[in-house]
Amino acid sequence: LCCQCGVPIPPNPANMCVACLRCQVDITEGIPKQVTVHFCKQCERYLQPPGTWIQCTLESRELLALCLKKIKASLSRVRLIDAGFIWTEPHSKRLKLKLTVQKEVINGAVLQQVFVVEYMVQSQMCEDCHRVEAKDFWKAVVQVRQKTLHKKTFYYLEQLILKHRLHQNTLRIKEIHDGLDFYYSSKQHAQKMVDFLQCTVPARSKSSQRLISHDIHSNVYNYKSTFSVEIVPICKDNVVCLSPKLAQSLGNMSQICVCIRVTSTIHLIDPSTLQIAEIDGNTYWRHPFNSLFQPKQLEEFIVMDINRVQEKRKGAGAGARSNKHALAEAWVQKTSELNTDHQYFCCTHLGHILNPGDLVLGFDLANCNLNDEFANKMNPQHIPDVVLIKKSYDRTKRQRRRNWKLKELERDREGMDTDDERQYQDFLEDLEEDEAIRKNINIYRNSDVPVESDTDDDGPPRISLAEMLEDLHISQDATGGEGASMMT
Repeated sequence: LCCQCGVPIPPNPANMCVACLRCQVDITEGIPKQVTVHFCKQCERYLQPPGTWIQCTLESRELLALCLKKIKASLSRVRLIDAGFIWTEPHSKRLKLKLTVQKEVINGAVLQQVFVVEYMVQSQMCEDCHRVEAKDFWKAVVQVRQKTLHKKTFYYLEQLILKHRLHQNTLRIKEIHDGLDFYYSSKQHAQKMVDFLQCTVPARSKSSQRLISHDIHSNVYNYKSTFSVEIVPICKDNVVCLSPKLAQSLGNMSQICVCIRVTSTIHLIDPSTLQIAEIDGNTYWRHPFNSLFQPKQLEEFIVMDINRVQEKRKGAGAGARSNKHALAEAWVQKTSELNTDHQYFCCTHLGHILNPGDLVLGFDLANCNLNDEFANKMNPQHIPDVVLIKKSYDRTKRQRRRNWKLKELERDREGMDTDDERQYQDFLEDLEEDEAIRKNINIYRNSDVPVESDTDDDGPPRISLAEMLEDLHISQDATGGEGASMMT
C-alpha cells in the first residue's frame, strides 16, 4: 500500500504511488518554463549566443538544437528522454517545446515527467543587417569602370554575376555614369569579386586602402579598401584599328578589324580575309587601341549586289579563319542616298546571311574624319570604304515576338534614359544572334508572351524554347502556411 494515500501499488523503493511521488518531488524544478530567443526579421536568422546568427526553418532540427542550448545548464541535473515542437501559429512569436525528462528521486526510484517550455521570439537586428541599413557603412568597394558610350559589356557582366550569384554578399550596388560600384562588409568578399571579374572580362585592377582607426593597445587596424577594375574600352560591333606591330603578331591581320564578341578575351575578325584572333587583357594593355566609331554613327545600307568569294590563299604566317562566317564582295548604297547613283564596294564577313535587297548596318570610312594615331598612318588604299557590321531587322517586330526575359541586379540608379533602353535592346538582339554568348547566361521564359513556332527561317534570329529556363515562383513559405508542408 502507498504510505501516503493507501492505494495498492506495485512495490517500489519509495513505497509511494506516482501521484504522491509527484506531489513530494518536482524533477523539473530549476528548469525555466519561459525563455527568450532573438530573431532578425531582415535576414530571418536566429541568434546563437554569444554572437553567431544561424538560418533555421520552423520545426527544424537546427531550431530544436538552438532552443535546447538555451536551457542546457538546467537540463544537466536531469536526463532528457525526448524533445519535440508543439505546433504554434507561425506569426505568433511563440515557440513551444515538449520535453520528457527522467530523474532518480527518493531511495533510487526513477521518476519521468513531461512538461512544456515556451520560447518568446524577440526581434533584434543582426550586425550584417545593421550594415546594410546604414548604407554608408562598408569595409571594401569594387569600382568597375569602362570608358565607352555603349554598355553591352556591362549587361553581359551583369548576367554572369547573377548566374554565379556573386552579388549575394554585397551591401549595396550603385550605378554611375561609367560603371558600377559594389560595396562589401569585408575585404575578402571584394577580392573574390575582383578575381571573378578578371576571369570573365579583359580588365586590369589596382587596389588602395585608407586607415580609419587604430587601437594601439591591441594593435588592431581598421582599413577601408578600394579596388579599381578597368574593363577594356572595346565593345561588340566596334571597328578598331590595330597597331602594325600587334597586327603582325596576330598572323599578319589587316589593321582594320571588327570586334565580334567580348568574353574573357576580345574576339576580332578581319572582314577582308575572315581571319580571327583573340586578345586578352594583358596583350591589350601592352598594345592599346581604340574604337574608330561610336554606335550612334552606324548607318543603314541596302545590299545592291553580293557575291561569295572562294577561299583566298593564306599569306605567310596567317592565323586561323572563322568557319561561322562567309567571305563576300558586296555593292551597297546608303538608304539616305537612294535617289543618287553613289554606291560603295566592300568585302564583308556577313556573306552567310546577306542577300540582295537586305538592309545592313555599317560604318562609312570613305566620308569620315578618322582621328586615330594608327589609322592616320595607314596607306589610304588599305582602308576600306565601308565596313558592314550586322544585318538590320525590324526592331518593333522583334520585341513583340520576344518570349524570353533576363533578370537584373537590384541597384541604385541615377536615372535610366532612353539611350540606356536602346542599348539594352541592342544587347538582347545580340543574344538572339550569338549562340556562344547565350551559353554563359541564364535566359528565362516569359509567360506573358504567347509561345510561337521558332522554326521561322525568314525572320530575325530567335532563341529556342530548349535554351530557356522556367522562372521559379514561390507562392507559399515553408512556415506552415496553407499548402506548405512544415519542415520536420
